[in-house]
Amino acid sequence: MDRAQKEEVVAELGQIFADSGVVVVAHYAGITVAEMTDFRNRMREAGGGVRVAKNKLAKIALEGQPCESMAALLEGQTVFAYSVDPVAAAKVVDNYAKDNAKLVVLGGSMGAAALDAAGVKAVAAMPSREEVIASIAACIGSPASNIAGAIGAPASNIAGILSTLEEREAA
Repeated sequence: MDRAQKEEVVAELGQIFADSGVVVVAHYAGITVAEMTDFRNRMREAGGGVRVAKNKLAKIALEGQPCESMAALLEGQTVFAYSVDPVAAAKVVDNYAKDNAKLVVLGGSMGAAALDAAGVKAVAAMPSREEVIASIAACIGSPASNIAGAIGAPASNIAGILSTLEEREAA
């Protein structure tokens, strides 16, 4: 790898660290190509990405970034899993690590906050952005539906009473 390629990798990693909501660092020693492809596909489906890079280049890219403390995790064969959604990458990595013991979560970062392995697990347990939006929409729509039901209830009660009275008079 020549100097220009290294500078390109450092720039790409710097962009990943700056734009991602969460970055998870894990060891991947012993993972086969098929397993890594499966991991990449799962991450892509969740809206994230996976990047393998030399630790020295990653440390250079981390300089001056809010997540610079993550540089201490870069030992051995490391892989970066990242996503704009602050929860997606952590969920995929956590689920994949449960299925494949060869992927060992070391930690990561969420913005400027450094995460250890337990922190990544805690982030993975959080609801995703879409789930939070859905619950907020349900909370906003619930009072309106309750009001509509309350307004319509007396009318349906009166209609029921009138139909009962009609049946009595017919009998």
